Amino acid sequence: MRRWPLVGAALAVLWLFIRGVEPAPAPVAGALVSGLALGLPIAYFFRRFYVAEGSPGGLVRSLPFAVIYLVVFLKEVITANVDVAYRVLAPSMPIEPDVIEVPLRVESDAAITTIANSITLTPGTLTMDYDGERNSLYIHAIAAFDPDAIVKPIRTWEDYALRIFDEDRTPSDPVPDPDAVSDIDGENDSEPETASTDQRSGGETDGE
Repeated sequence: MRRWPLVGAALAVLWLFIRGVEPAPAPVAGALVSGLALGLPIAYFFRRFYVAEGSPGGLVRSLPFAVIYLVVFLKEVITANVDVAYRVLAPSMPIEPDVIEVPLRVESDAAITTIANSITLTPGTLTMDYDGERNSLYIHAIAAFDPDAIVKPIRTWEDYALRIFDEDRTPSDPVPDPDAVSDIDGENDSEPETASTDQRSGGETDGE
């Protein structure tokens, strides 16, 4: 079955939370209709950014993780709002803006985009760039003196994203070291040159 209608329906439900609809049948129904009017065209327009076909079983299995992701994300947004407000009102609180690199375990475009947008929507952090070769996000944070505190919620989101988007890795897998991957790629690139040099040397010796 096609996935974009389900994505549009999920956006409509998210629209209910954003608007803060009164818990009554008529307002909820009206907001849901307007959410579908917005969500379905958006999901159709961006359908190339995610897998167009999906099995119902896979969608059902990912739904609980998607709900948990949303709850954990909203909790972090509230916490970050309070933290940023406190830093503004209390000048004694440290503010050390900087850019940090966060290597990822997820690899699909949809999962990376979801995490990158979650970071940007969280007060105090902003996704600046993505390095495809290193599979890393570069994040600007106003309190970069404690990188572990910044990365911790991102790893929690990533754990659920691995399940939601059916990634190859699991939450128990370690985070890849982008420097180690770059070194391996560099060694692989240099091996053919070495072999060609040996072959040329051997050919000259035979000719002599």
